[in-house]
Amino acid sequence: MNKIYFDHNATTPVLDEVFDAMLPFLKEEWGNPSSIHWAGRVPKKAVEDAREQVAAFLGCSPVEIIFTSSGSESDNLGIKGVAYAKKNKGNHIITTKVEHPAVLKTCKYLEKEGFEVTYLNVDSAGMIDLGELKEAITDKTILITIMYANNETGVIFPVEEIGRIAKEHKITFHTDAVQAAGKLPIDTATLPVDLLTISGHKLYAPKGVGALFVRRGTRVVPIIHGGHHERNRRGGTENVAGIVGLGKACEMAAADMESERAHLEKMTTRLEEGIKEKVPHVYVNGGGSPRLVNTSNISFEFIEGESILLGLDMHQIAASSGSACTSGSLEPTHVLLAMGNTAELSHGSIRFSLGRINTMEEVELLLDVLPPIVERMRSMSPLYAGSNEPVVFKR
Repeated sequence: MNKIYFDHNATTPVLDEVFDAMLPFLKEEWGNPSSIHWAGRVPKKAVEDAREQVAAFLGCSPVEIIFTSSGSESDNLGIKGVAYAKKNKGNHIITTKVEHPAVLKTCKYLEKEGFEVTYLNVDSAGMIDLGELKEAITDKTILITIMYANNETGVIFPVEEIGRIAKEHKITFHTDAVQAAGKLPIDTATLPVDLLTISGHKLYAPKGVGALFVRRGTRVVPIIHGGHHERNRRGGTENVAGIVGLGKACEMAAADMESERAHLEKMTTRLEEGIKEKVPHVYVNGGGSPRLVNTSNISFEFIEGESILLGLDMHQIAASSGSACTSGSLEPTHVLLAMGNTAELSHGSIRFSLGRINTMEEVELLLDVLPPIVERMRSMSPLYAGSNEPVVFKR
């Protein structure tokens, strides 16, 4: 039985071309890129070549790229770095209730440090209200941090409009673009953002590497202290192989983005239409908003998502009940609760996130396998009334 992977928002496989680019820096070219002797020269050039690849991918200058260990570190550096750099000008930060934990927990930490944070609401389609954003701004607001696209629902936020609002009020704007990068074109030359986060393992590069775009003139206080790495902005010997992999993955994403978007959109559309056709009492979360073409978050009434995942796993099909970073929690996903879903409906959600390795044949197999799983689980559910009209949960 072939294994099918529909969980690309959690992580992606390393592409062969990316692995091949990395391999020399795990074997022959193992030197420290900060060394001035022969062993450091090739690794140093490789890091700077990768910096140029990432910069080209994001439409910025190489000096505006800081390499990190992950998207989470990039978020921490961007948010804490700006907050500490600007604390003499104000202490107010604006974010949303549906951010990735790397942003939400960083903001919660800063609240303990004396900062004030406003958490914007989202509507039932997962979209923020720009009017609420404008009303939240005060003369003490120093940072707005709002994601580009939601990792659970795929909802795309109006980053350009948010950036213009921030610029009008002279407020620094950071966006977590971990899920958007490679799926949406990003050009920081025209996009009004000051800081932007990406992560290697969401882009078919390895885990353990990320990057933060910091626009020239934006001051960021380091949160990792050590040597003079990354122009004194992030201490620590560079992960050369990972950085090379990220550079290659960015280069490939830029070249393949349009064809991949069309491929993913066809499969995701078929997946959603097929599920709605074959399974009653389902909801597409974020269905009324612009979404990433690869992401479909669907709630199945009267049963828990975990039971569906176990049933799918028996057929070697991998999906997710939410963010991989919160999968150890028994609490309903904060994103769906913020959208007004009940705890019961939130527990019954499955995220299907497709990638370049998927095929339409795999989608059709899912559509054959999933309905019987749902029907079997509902037949055992006390919430489902069988042939009688089931109780519908209010959203």
